[in-house]
Parts: sequence; structure tokens; C-alpha cells
Amino acid sequence: MKDSLYHIVLRTAALTLAFLLVFDSGLLSGVTARISQDTQMYLATAIGMNAAVESTELSEYTAELAARDRVLTQREEEVAAREIEVGIVEREGSTDYSTYIISLLLFVILVLIVLNYVLDYVRAREQLMQTRNGKAT
Repeated sequence: MKDSLYHIVLRTAALTLAFLLVFDSGLLSGVTARISQDTQMYLATAIGMNAAVESTELSEYTAELAARDRVLTQREEEVAAREIEVGIVEREGSTDYSTYIISLLLFVILVLIVLNYVLDYVRAREQLMQTRNGKAT
């Protein structure tokens, strides 16, 4: 039977989501779950906005505080990176919603695949019955 583009896309999406789920959940290695979670946190913090203001004494103090905050944040990130390398960082109580979302998407795609094949089977069976009824009369 010739596969349609729809079947190919559904199967490819299901396979891709299955691999992504294994990676994101850390099923094979806990490191992949940490990488996924850290990447999500990095992307969430990387989105920002910059604006230019007229230089005043207050804005200079604010800029100096922001520079100090960036230095402290950079040091904290370096410490966190070292802890991850050693394997010390374990996030307890944090819910990994991405695993649930990917699982739900994979389930929906698998339901669509099964439903598609069931409907194809029913349609083929009806066509066979119509063909047999047409020959019998």
C-alpha cells in the first residue's frame, strides 16, 4: 500500500517526539534531563530588553548596580556549571513540564496514527463489501 504524505509526517513526528521525550525525561541518562532543563532556563532568561536613557547621576548608579549584578550572576553561573559537571546539583521539587507536554503530544500523535489506520481499514472493508455486492447482483 502506498503511504501518503500524511502517514509519513505522522510517523516521523511520532518518532521525533519519542526521541525527544527520552532525551528530555532523562530516561537513559540523568545528564540529558539536566541539559534540557538548563537549556530551557537559559532561553527563558536570555529574552530581555535594552533601552537607552539620558545619563544622570541616578542612571549612573543604576548602571553600576546592574554591572555588579551581572558580575555576581556570572559567578553564580560558573559555580552552577561546576556543580553540574561534578553532578552535585539535583533539583528537588521542580516539576519538569516539558516532559509532560512532550508526552501528551506524543500520545495525541499516536492516537491519530491508530485512528487513521482504523479508518483506512474500515474504508477498505466497506469498498470490498461494495465490490462483492456489486458482483453478486
